[in-house]
Amino acid sequence: MAAPVISTAQVTYDTDRAHVFHSWSAQKSLRPMVIERSEGCRLWDGDGRSYLDFTSQLVFTNIGHQHPRVVAAIQEQAAKLCTIAPAHANDARAEAARLVAEVAPDGMDKVFFTNGGADANEHAVRMARLHTGRYKVLSAFRSYHGATAETINFSGDHRRWINDYGSAGAVHFHAPFLYRSEFHSETEQQECERALEHLDSLIRFEGPQAFAALLIETIPGTSGIMPPPPGYLAGVREICDRYGIVMICDEVMAGFGRTGAWLAVDHYDVTPDLITFAKGVNSGYVPLGGVIIGERIASTFDDRVYQGGLTYSGHPLACAAAVATIETMRDEGIVENAAAIGRDVLGPGLRALADKHPSVGDVRGLGVFWALDLVRDRETKEPLAPYGGTSPAIGETLAAAKDNGLLVFNQYHRLHIVPPCIITPDEVREGLAILDAALDVADSHTVSDR
Repeated sequence: MAAPVISTAQVTYDTDRAHVFHSWSAQKSLRPMVIERSEGCRLWDGDGRSYLDFTSQLVFTNIGHQHPRVVAAIQEQAAKLCTIAPAHANDARAEAARLVAEVAPDGMDKVFFTNGGADANEHAVRMARLHTGRYKVLSAFRSYHGATAETINFSGDHRRWINDYGSAGAVHFHAPFLYRSEFHSETEQQECERALEHLDSLIRFEGPQAFAALLIETIPGTSGIMPPPPGYLAGVREICDRYGIVMICDEVMAGFGRTGAWLAVDHYDVTPDLITFAKGVNSGYVPLGGVIIGERIASTFDDRVYQGGLTYSGHPLACAAAVATIETMRDEGIVENAAAIGRDVLGPGLRALADKHPSVGDVRGLGVFWALDLVRDRETKEPLAPYGGTSPAIGETLAAAKDNGLLVFNQYHRLHIVPPCIITPDEVREGLAILDAALDVADSHTVSDR
């Protein structure tokens, strides 16, 4: 009797479960989907089934999967110089830094490269501490800044709790979020004013001289995609200046086209002291992050050693991918496409779904960076899953979308709609039609359907 034929995908799955330890997961119950290839806005699993990718993976494939120009740039760089110590200059790193600085606000001309977003935030805070001689760091409760020992403490979501030993100097505040306001606000203007009053009061009671930095996502990503109200970031800038606090804008998720602008700060006419980035700078093809440094902070280290570095800082393969990504974004109008998609197709389409489905309590976003706040009851805003957890309602909704060929990013009671910046109007409409059917499942768990 012939032995049964085992597929390549099954071998991959079995090997993964035998040897790979996955992040953010209970290992025994994990059932990862095998991905065999990808192109543009689509993935194919081990059975050859196609999925429209409305996750951009972890919100990083801004230029889409397998863009031939970026793949070719990595191949060409590998043939010439795969790697080199960060002390040496090389053309890929130099050009990547120039291009990143070119899209940054005026006066932010230096770039320190890291391996990803968490160490970018960690180094930005280190720069602020060395510059000010202070230690404490302000960050929002609804935030995520990484999973290193320090950045998980700067983060505001529940994943901080088990890692918080009170030694990171993190002090959390409530940022504005009108839909679930902590300030009992009724308008965006009230929310802005009251959030700024709260922040200023907190700093005064903690002692302004204690704070080195305020670390804030320009538009929070993992915590809910909540564009700040007009005037808020300018108000934060003024508070930081008043107390000598370094303002750090975390653009790890929101940067490089995601919001329909090169950087999310472009929407708010504000210039922080430091900007952190990763993900979209090269669509994650090779790990890369960094800190864009304003002149005031950079000059601190003109004659003083910066006590920080990484073995792979500005890795040539990663920087070559960044150069190709930024150049391609410019040549193909990808940032402009993200803006138009959000304005003309995705935003209106999601709002139409909210009008139809009682499970959608709120819709918010910019560009290709959107969230649906799912609720059991629109009146009480009771979420469809608890904070820090999930629910059968969410699981069934995600399964319905996946069964029909759509992958969406989920965090607690929210669906994040974050396709690549290259997505076409037809692909958006295809995804929205699948999402429409999936939300019927979510609706079955609301009070209106009981």
